[in-house]
Amino acid sequence: MQRIGERFSKENRTLFLRVTLVVLLGLSVLGVLHPANRGIGQSVMAARPGLDGTEIDLLERQNKAYERIVQAITPAIVYIRTEQVVKTERSPLFMDPSFREFFGDIFPQVPREQRQHALGSGVIFDPNGYIVTNNHVIDHASTIEVMLTNKRIYKAKIVGADPDTDIAVLKIGARDLPTVPLGDSSTLHAGDTVMAFGNPFGLNFTVTRGTVSALGRSQFRIEPLQDFIQTDAAINPGNSGGALVDVRGQMVGINTAILSGNSGPGGEGGFMGIGFAIPINMAKRSIESLVKTGKVTRGYLGASVGPLSQELAKEFKVSDTSGAFVQDVTQGGPADRAGIRPGDVIRNFDGRSVTDSDQLLAMVAGANPGSTVPVELLRNGEPLTLKVTLDQRPSDLGFLGGHGKAPSAGALRGISVQNLTPVLRKQLEISPDVRGVVVAEVNPGSPAGRYLEPGDLILSVNHHPVKSAADFNKLAAEAKGEVLLRIIHQGEALFVVIPSEPDGDE
Repeated sequence: MQRIGERFSKENRTLFLRVTLVVLLGLSVLGVLHPANRGIGQSVMAARPGLDGTEIDLLERQNKAYERIVQAITPAIVYIRTEQVVKTERSPLFMDPSFREFFGDIFPQVPREQRQHALGSGVIFDPNGYIVTNNHVIDHASTIEVMLTNKRIYKAKIVGADPDTDIAVLKIGARDLPTVPLGDSSTLHAGDTVMAFGNPFGLNFTVTRGTVSALGRSQFRIEPLQDFIQTDAAINPGNSGGALVDVRGQMVGINTAILSGNSGPGGEGGFMGIGFAIPINMAKRSIESLVKTGKVTRGYLGASVGPLSQELAKEFKVSDTSGAFVQDVTQGGPADRAGIRPGDVIRNFDGRSVTDSDQLLAMVAGANPGSTVPVELLRNGEPLTLKVTLDQRPSDLGFLGGHGKAPSAGALRGISVQNLTPVLRKQLEISPDVRGVVVAEVNPGSPAGRYLEPGDLILSVNHHPVKSAADFNKLAAEAKGEVLLRIIHQGEALFVVIPSEPDGDE
């Protein structure tokens, strides 16, 4: 028994020494036994990078700066609530005593008038109660209420509206109000920090922060004039009409639309990190003109312009696709008088570079009628500078590549036309001596839906020749009852009678 005990004791000692050695090696690796360390926790903390006092102070000062901007801007942001009375049609059967006697009250009584409410935002820019917002916030409103940050509510009246830029100016009966200073949107660059103020989803006086994602956005056709600031500062339904503010505390844009996953630009879906604001430099002219006269006048070039494709650039000896391609000019218009011709590529307007046709349209519209501006262009690859004296834009013209506004009433409603450009003339194989306008779109449910299709050429309306989109729109607005058209359809000239109402025999 003793020998067994002695052997057991030796084995325990050997095991103890081995365990002790392993523990000591482990502690040494963890740094516990190192004289420069007091514990494992301190060793790990020492390995983490941290902010020193100077860096923390810098971030705190930055936060304080943002807080001061919010404190300065928020009192000038307003909450807008509108009410619209919508008249509903009620079948005359509901008013027939015999019908009601037979069916009783099993059919619900639909009110003849319904009231719809909408919410939005606005910005006080003048201490005497002038407020800027989006036109679509107050469009068709029968009553408009404005609530300030102090919870006071005022009735507002519309001073004027500019649907082309989606700008409207309101007036409330108050004075000495806080205002937001107007900045200069031309100083913005992609990456700049901006803050969006408004009332999203009825959450009053909210602010979000982000960056300028891009400038000069124009491809979504949100409004007729396209030159938007794109930002990832959250803009949601209810933010429309609010302020986009830079780090100087100045308004550089007016929130107007979002790219929604549910409904596209301007819809009511959720925010996807892409919002749009009207540059304040574009809005300023509308605001000033609306306050002074209640309306906005715009410059008119009298040229149909479009994008310059690589094929067109090659054809017209232009080295790149930058600029606005002149498809056609209006006879006797400003461009025609100045010597601008179809096929020219406008690269500079009034000292500013032109990258695409949408940008040129915005520049022309922002110029004063009667002003004379230099236009730099390329003609067959050769530079040329001309002086153009702008006219006032006719009210019946659209902005979309020479399209006219589709008539809203009469037999020719639902038809959108555009001028016959050299490119279209070549594509449609129309001889040079033929004048007319090309059908760009036609509503299938309109009176002309069964008779016309895109690509048809309209030569005359009720025996009156049509030479431009403006001619067609004027004649279409004046036409009463059924209308006689002379058209070219698939190369064949023919007369077509368009009824005043769609045929219902299908």
